[in-house]
Amino acid sequence: MISIAGLQKMTLMDYPGKVAAAVFLGGCNFRCGFCHNPALVDLKSDLPLIPEATFWDFLQKRLGLLEGVVVSGGEPLIHSDLPEFIKKIKALGYAVKLDTNGLNFPLLEKILREKLVDFIAMDIKGSLAQYPVICQVTTGLENIKKSIDLIMASGLDYEFRSTVMPKYHTPAILEQMGQMIKGAKKYSLQNFRNQQTLNPDFSQERPFKVNELEELRQIALKYVLECEIRN
Repeated sequence: MISIAGLQKMTLMDYPGKVAAAVFLGGCNFRCGFCHNPALVDLKSDLPLIPEATFWDFLQKRLGLLEGVVVSGGEPLIHSDLPEFIKKIKALGYAVKLDTNGLNFPLLEKILREKLVDFIAMDIKGSLAQYPVICQVTTGLENIKKSIDLIMASGLDYEFRSTVMPKYHTPAILEQMGQMIKGAKKYSLQNFRNQQTLNPDFSQERPFKVNELEELRQIALKYVLECEIRN
């Protein structure tokens, strides 16, 4: 069963080139301390869920006004019935952008094979060696690189993106992250925000300064065609 934990009724930022809505599915298989959406991580949280009927009614009423729907989280690919959920969105005529961390490679492969999405954004959390520390996950990490390669070969519009912070993302680490997505069309670096974090201790961490972000961007540009900063 899909758990709808949030709905942004219009966004001009989250689906490049389209006026879209964003639906946030609850639950995640990562536990990144710097996560700025902690209420979406745990399905057992007190965040009230939105009934699916309410969501479908909303999309029906926005036909002709919205062009796309961003399916985000949390991590959407923890929901085994995600393909059917996306099919219903597509059947209404909307383009679909999927946000993912790439850990559930088999389900991502199924979704791409069935041509269910039009745009994919995948988060790169750090170097592969950092994933057990950053994400608190130790198994299935080979799926991260498999998902990257699948997305880059898909022929779809896509972007990779990383939330970066001085604690984890040194210039040397950015070199390793760049190697992971070498040849990618687009990469976005989003500065860490310490106002609301999954691990309260991260509220004491500092974000990057503008010049430091630019240094990381220049490193990334050695590996990708386009890199932008979202500060």
